[in-house]
Parts: sequence; structure tokens; C-alpha cells
Amino acid sequence: MSDDSTQPSSPFASRGFIAAAIVIGVILLAGVIVLVTALTAPHDPVAKPTSSPSSPVASGDDKSVCGLQGFETESSLTAAPATKWELVGTVAAPTDPSGAGPGRDDAGLRTCYAHTAEGALFAAVGYLAVGSDARNVPRLYELLADGPVRDELQATPSPGDASSDRLQVAGFKINAYSASEATVDVAWQVTSSGSQLVSFPTVLRWEHGDWKVVIDKNGPPFAPSPLTSLGGYTPWAGV
Repeated sequence: MSDDSTQPSSPFASRGFIAAAIVIGVILLAGVIVLVTALTAPHDPVAKPTSSPSSPVASGDDKSVCGLQGFETESSLTAAPATKWELVGTVAAPTDPSGAGPGRDDAGLRTCYAHTAEGALFAAVGYLAVGSDARNVPRLYELLADGPVRDELQATPSPGDASSDRLQVAGFKINAYSASEATVDVAWQVTSSGSQLVSFPTVLRWEHGDWKVVIDKNGPPFAPSPLTSLGGYTPWAGV
């Protein structure tokens, strides 16, 4: 009988990883780390409204579930957002409750982000931060886009452990953005492993008035990978 105890199992194949990957995004495998308006304008007697007629306006399902303002169909995020940071579990996460989000914090489960690229960025970081607190693990399905994995986790919730790895945001880039879906690549610094840099692109879908993480039974759509530098990323950090 073969002994598999010495072989590292693939975390992408397990249900536990499917939950953890949503919000932790960093894991050690075979010794290699694979895992943020001006309120007034100058007086002008012939000034036009601040909202251009061509500016998209949120309506119906495009509106934030908790009433956050902001809606864009193309990313306007060209620089690191100025924001406050809060420690969520073991991760410093951006917070702007009346702007990009999160607009809700239910006993540590942070949800409701603005329908903008900045909101998607905050969501991508926030979701991983939430998972560093093991108390949130039974409710991780609430962060998922609709699909069989979400259904399975909701039907059979189970307690779990947060990752022992420690990570902090180092930078980001928006790989793709539309009003319906975004791919946000966050560069994480794994402080528990020699400050190794890791890229973890997260796909988020706008559903039910919030950004939800897309994941299937094979794990995240994009695999995390080590980085040698922040080249190509916008530096951004809370610590």
C-alpha cells in the first residue's frame, strides 16, 4: 500500500482550500509560496451639473446593496487610493465605509463595496483579510458568487482554521474591469516567510448589489504565483 503522507496534497483539489482560497490566498506548497471628489466646484453661472450626461448612472441591480455611491463601467483607478487601514484578523485592510467600502461589518464579516474599480480592489483585499480570522470560516459562502461551490458551502458549513501564514498588501493592478466583472491582481508580502512577494489575481462578479468572489471546484480562476519585484504593480500598503 502506498504511503502518501510524504507527498504534499494539492490544496486546489480540496473543499477546505476552496473556502480558504477565497479569503486567505496564500499557502505553502512543496516549499514554494504559491499564494483606494471635491465637494464643491468653483462658482460658474453657466456651469453644467457635475455629472456628465454621458456618465453612467447606477440603477436596478447596479446599485449597491447598502447604498454606497459610485458606479463605473470602466476603471478610473490610476493611482493608489488614499485610505484608512484597519487590522482585520491579521491583515491590514483598507476601509472607507461611505466610499469604496466596506459598507457593512457583521460581527467581523465585511461586505458591501462600491460598484467601481476601487470598490473591487477594496473587496479583493477585504475578503482575504476576513479569512485570516477563523471565526468567519463558517460564513465564507456569503462572499462567493452564485454557483455550486457557494451552494455546497452554505448547505454544509463547517468550522475551520485560518491560515498560519501572515501577509500584508504590497501593491495592485487592475487586470480587467467592467460593470459586471473585475480581475484584481493584488501583490501580497508574506511576512511569515521572508517577506516573499506573491501575486494573487482575484476575479469578482457584481451580484446582488456587491462584489462577490468567483471560484469553482478547481479553485480560483487564476493560480497565485511568486513575484520577484513590484514591477508593473502600483505600490500600496497599510503597514
